[in-house]
This record gives sequence, structure tokens and C-alpha cells, in this order.
Amino acid sequence: MGIKGLQWFVANACPDACTMVNLKEMAEKHHISHPDSPPVIVVDAMGCIRHWYTPESWVCGGQWQEYLANLQDFIKAFMAVDIKLVFCFDGVIEQKKRDEWVKRRLKNNKEIARIFEFLKSYRQQPGRGMFFIPSGLATFTRFALKSLGQETICSLQEADYEVASFGMQNNCMGILGQDTDYLIYNTSPYFSINNLCLDRMVTVMYSRENLCHALGLNITDLPLFACLLGNDIVPEDILEGFWRKCVASCPPKSQSYDKRANVILAVASYISRIPCSYGSLKDLEEMLPLASDKKLLYRGVESYLLPGQQSPWLPPIVSNSQILKQETAICPDQEIFQLAKEQHIRAENYMVYNVLSKGEVECSNTLEDELDTELPGQALIYRPVRQHVYSVLLKSRKDTCGAYPIVKEWFVYFGNPMAQPDLVQPIQLDIPGGTPSLRTLWLTKGPEVQTLRYSVFLACFHLQDMVEEFQLLDAPVAAICCLLIYLTLQVDSISLEDLNAFVAHTLCLQGKSAAQLAGLQLAQVDSRAVQLGSLFIRGLTTLIMVNSACGFPINMDDLMPWKVFDGKLFQEKYQQSHRGCSLEELLEGSGSLHTQFQNLKSFICKACVVKKRTIQSRRRGNGFITGRGHRDQRRLRGQRRRFQLAPRWPR
Repeated sequence: MGIKGLQWFVANACPDACTMVNLKEMAEKHHISHPDSPPVIVVDAMGCIRHWYTPESWVCGGQWQEYLANLQDFIKAFMAVDIKLVFCFDGVIEQKKRDEWVKRRLKNNKEIARIFEFLKSYRQQPGRGMFFIPSGLATFTRFALKSLGQETICSLQEADYEVASFGMQNNCMGILGQDTDYLIYNTSPYFSINNLCLDRMVTVMYSRENLCHALGLNITDLPLFACLLGNDIVPEDILEGFWRKCVASCPPKSQSYDKRANVILAVASYISRIPCSYGSLKDLEEMLPLASDKKLLYRGVESYLLPGQQSPWLPPIVSNSQILKQETAICPDQEIFQLAKEQHIRAENYMVYNVLSKGEVECSNTLEDELDTELPGQALIYRPVRQHVYSVLLKSRKDTCGAYPIVKEWFVYFGNPMAQPDLVQPIQLDIPGGTPSLRTLWLTKGPEVQTLRYSVFLACFHLQDMVEEFQLLDAPVAAICCLLIYLTLQVDSISLEDLNAFVAHTLCLQGKSAAQLAGLQLAQVDSRAVQLGSLFIRGLTTLIMVNSACGFPINMDDLMPWKVFDGKLFQEKYQQSHRGCSLEELLEGSGSLHTQFQNLKSFICKACVVKKRTIQSRRRGNGFITGRGHRDQRRLRGQRRRFQLAPRWPR
């Protein structure tokens, strides 16, 4: 995630390191100097998602058609100037980054609690200062880009390392992102996504050469410089004493700089005054309070070395440190494991490789209200499904007693301190003939096997006795019905009004354009509907995980949220349903949807009755505004300010 304060320092105290560049002109120059290869920009996708998500509504579960249209416009702008984009996503969380990952997830929990506090106080979406990306956005963005014909890579290790390596090894025109680690890696030029103007195709290019000149450092000093300022490997709290010594020996040159800028200058000055050798690094390791981990600084510097690079601060034998070592996968079948790995790299499956390689998976924060005791966290609601998926994936690893390997889950939910992973036991499916092998599900062809895949898919949701009924439905509708039946069986508080809202939303969404959905105005936002929307989206990520494990019985494209969900439309249907609106109003006056509505609702209710679950009516409509509520919204704008999050250090 970069070095705290360095982005601000470069922009404000080192202007020579920031140059406004025209990407079209750079592409033309690249063509001339490299006539055999097109100009390529490798994109740090995780660093760009917040920039790409510009729909006004973000709290209701996501405006997915609008978001897809934004991605299309982004891609078209680069195609128009003949620049190829390669998108790279985080595919794993490395062990050395786990503590930092957990710390950020716990911090996010506090931000989400403040969002729900605001929602319940004002019944409006908070201002952009409290923006939190919709649940599942990172997962579905990789599928969206693939659907738009883009080369998409899911990393096997830290994504910023793979981005930097790809840029260097493929002679890329540049890296697009917003992470100061790209100033530290000795790789392609680093372009700013935050300063990108698509209309003119200009942005800021950061120069590591000019940064080094301003700091009195060499490019090979930058990895040590980053570590001594604190990063994801070397924590800041062990460096504070060192910083004080550096500042004391190098008084600030300007009173206009803030404390962090002075620390940056002082640390650079310290590095420039000591011998550039491994001995100096060992002296630093002795000086710093590294406790038992005396190799922390060594590992930090090493982490910035790309393939073929060496550091004068490390022994000469240290290079290519992050080239993947021989994998010791849980999966004993190398053909199956290789297929899962290739699909993972191409961003075609979800979570499968992580289970088969390390038996460890994670899921970040979801917009959930910790005070709503009637709606459990999505991590717990969908865990039984995941337990069945683990049994499918790890069948070949059962021991002589029939026990499966344990899977480690790092899933965020309220009440989970995440000091350790949850140790989750796979649960065998209850299907005739037992669970088929992955070789059968993934490699065998024929209509019988396709039916078997579909049966295993439904069995993960305890619906294996309804294969024939589901096969009569269109794939997107079948997926939604599967999800709604499962949710209704798992969550007692799901009511008839909730079900009506989901079904009406599904039917009314068909045929609506991104522009129509963008124009939809909500008088207010209901906090429970916000959580149900996020719960539905996490259900879709669960569906794609099951689909990946079962050999893709359903076309992945039919499980994407831009096909089946819109946050604002669901809010509208939820509020209409709980106000007791007529079916005609719920279906927007479309008489042709009445029969479809009744059929889908009946299908879901009958499936629940078979499982001994009767869906009860429970209206929650008190206080819903029936008008547009613009006057109230104007009144609330001033009140929102006190809920803004404190400014963060730019990175």
C-alpha cells in the first residue's frame, strides 16, 4: 500500500519528480522506438477501483450497469490512442502482509459502523467523504474487464510486485495506479490514476530518478529508504526512535514542511551518509528494536528486488527473491492443480486455487450493520455452502478415517477479532453415489456430466432434489431463485415483503438501461435494505465460487451483478413492498410481469415449504417517505459534514 506521506511529499516538496504527460504523445514515441510491440500500460486494478466507481449511489449494493459502462468508457479512451491495457488484481494475501491486512479490515469495520449510524439517523446515503466501495466490487471487476475483452491477471503473490515485474519484463510504457511502492521498485514509469484526465489523456508521471536527485540517493537506495519510513513489512512503531535520531542530526531546512516531510528528508540524509553495504544494513538491524525478527529489514529490502535485480545493501547472492518457489499444494493431482492455477491467473475462477494451494481463503468487509441482530453476517450465512465446496475440492485429500483437511478462513464479520483464522471443517454432500471427483467434474465431457455438475452445484445449497425444476428456468433466474431459497432457509427474519422486493426487482431490472437506472431517485435509504443488498451480492460471489468448483455448470456471465442486481432499484422495491404497495405498482404497471412474478414467488415458496420453512409477512413500512424528499435532502447536507471521516495520509 505504499509509504505513508511519500505521495504528498513528492507532490508538494519535490515538484521536479511530478511531470504532467500526454499519454497519446508517449504512445506515439513508444511506437517509434519499439515498432514491433504496441505501447502497454499495466494497471494496478485494486488501486484504480475507487477511481472507476463514480456512480452517485454506492451504499445500496452497487450500480452495476453504470459501473460496467464506466469501465467501457475507460477502455475505449485508451484504445483510441492505441494503448493496450493489462489489468492485474490481488489473487492472494501473502503471510508477511496478513497482519496489515487484518488491521485494515478491523479499521474498515469502524467506518462501516459509522455509515450505518448515519443511515439510521438520516435515512440518506452519506457524503462521498464516507465512501466505501460496494461489497464484491473487486471480485466482479475482474470478470467485468474480461467480459470487455481485456487481458486480466490474478496474481499468485503480492499484486504490486507482479505489476512491477510485468512492467519491467515486458518493456511496458508505464504502470497506472496510486501506490508509492511503484516509486520504489526499479521498473517502468509510474502514472497516477488520481490525476488521470480521460478527455485529454493526460496524467502525472512520477520520476524516481528526480526523486533520488532531490533526496541525494541512488535508485538502489530506494528499497532501504522505503523500509526505514515504514511499509507493509516494517511497521512504523518500531521506527519512531530512529526517526527522532535522524531528525535531530538533520534539522529541517524549511519551516513550511510538516513533521512527516521532515522525517522523510532526515531518513534520506541518514542513508546518504552511511556506506552502501550489507554491513550497514546489519548495523541498522542491531540499532532498531526488531525483537526476535532480526531479518525484518533484510526481508523488506529484498521484497523490492524484481527478477534479475540485486541490491548493494544485501549480499550479492540475493536476487530474484520473489520468484515463486516450488509449490507444495494441498491438491495431490498435479493436472487438476495446474488447471486451477491457470484459471486463477486468467481470472476465470474464484477461491478455488486458494483452497487447492494453501487451504486458506479470505473475504474482506461487507456493508453490514453490527447492531442488526436479525441479520447475521454474510460470512456465517454462506459458510455451510463453502463447507460443501471445500468437500468437493478436497475429496482426494480425505484420510483413512474419512476426515478432510481443515480450511483456514479469514472472513470479516462483527465479533471476529481475526487474531487467528477460523478453522473450518469441510462437510460432505448428501447426493446419490457420493461426491464425484474433480477429474469427473472438470475434465469429463458429455451431457450426463453437465447434469451431474448442475446437481452438485445445487447440492451445495441443499437443493439437489430440484435439478429438473431448476433446469426449466433461464440460467440467471435459476441462480437468483437458488440464492433466494437458500437465504430464506438460512435467515429466519427474511419476510414475504423481502421476497416480493427481490422478485419484483429481478423482473423489473430486465430491459432497463444504465441511463434509466442512473436516473432513478430515492427519497430515502433504508439501512436494512442496504444490508440485504450487500447480502445478495455476497451471495453472487458464493455462486461463482460454487460454479468454479463444480466445473462451470452455469455460464459465469449469467451470475454477474450487472445482469441481476441494481442497488437503487432494489431499495425502491424493498420500500414499496414494505409500504404495502399493490402488485401493479411493484411491477411498474407491467401486466405482462404478473404471471412471471407469481410463478417465481410460488417456485421459491414451495421449495421452502418442502424444507419446513413458511415465509411470514412482516411489514416494516413505518416512516417511509412517499415523495422525492428533496427538501429533506437539502436540509441534511449540512448535517452530513460531522460524519465525514478524518483525512488520511495520501499514499
